[in-house]
Amino acid sequence: MDRVFLSLKDIGVRFKMSGKGGGKTYNEPLKGVSLDVFGGETLGILGANGAGKSTLLKVMSGSLKPDYGDVINHGASVSLLALQAGFDRDLSGRDNALFGGMLLGYRRKDVVQRLEEIKEYAELGDYFDEPVRNYSSGMASRLGFAISTIISPDVLLVDEVLSVGDAHFRQKAERTMMQKIACGQTVVLVSHSRGQIATLCDRCVILNNGELVQGETQEDTLKIYDELMR
Repeated sequence: MDRVFLSLKDIGVRFKMSGKGGGKTYNEPLKGVSLDVFGGETLGILGANGAGKSTLLKVMSGSLKPDYGDVINHGASVSLLALQAGFDRDLSGRDNALFGGMLLGYRRKDVVQRLEEIKEYAELGDYFDEPVRNYSSGMASRLGFAISTIISPDVLLVDEVLSVGDAHFRQKAERTMMQKIACGQTVVLVSHSRGQIATLCDRCVILNNGELVQGETQEDTLKIYDELMR
């Protein structure tokens, strides 16, 4: 676990907001965040709603440019797995899966060979060939999970999706994630579930008001999180 896949150096993100009297105020979900993601590790990110967790994953994936700081990708393919993240709602699940795999750098013919496997895993049936706009949030989540786990990137960013959908698929997704982790898949996992982070991750950090907090060990970090949530 010594190879660094992603490096974040003093990352900050600011969003403009309208203030009273027409003035401008700023929300700063990330404030000077520095973090390395190592190959083969499972990194958990904990924090309250609005703490900046999803913003951090978007920065890691390259879909959001920070206002300051540097994101250094050391040649890794990165996929963000979030509810309907990156889907074209007018295209079918099949076409979204095809383009998603190609965006990860895979050849078209290689992705085509995996489409039926994605369809079966996502349990979408005929909906796989329907536009994504007709999907429920749970169906979109299953599709995204299937794409990102069957067509594996170097770094898989997982934003809360293990907590949605029916109990059957949640258990299936957790089993798959544990198998991938055991095989050395690099994962960054955002979850509200302290237990899920403690079980699946070998390192965790906390985002608190846009700033990174962590103890010397994972156990220390989880204790800090418990204190912050009281």
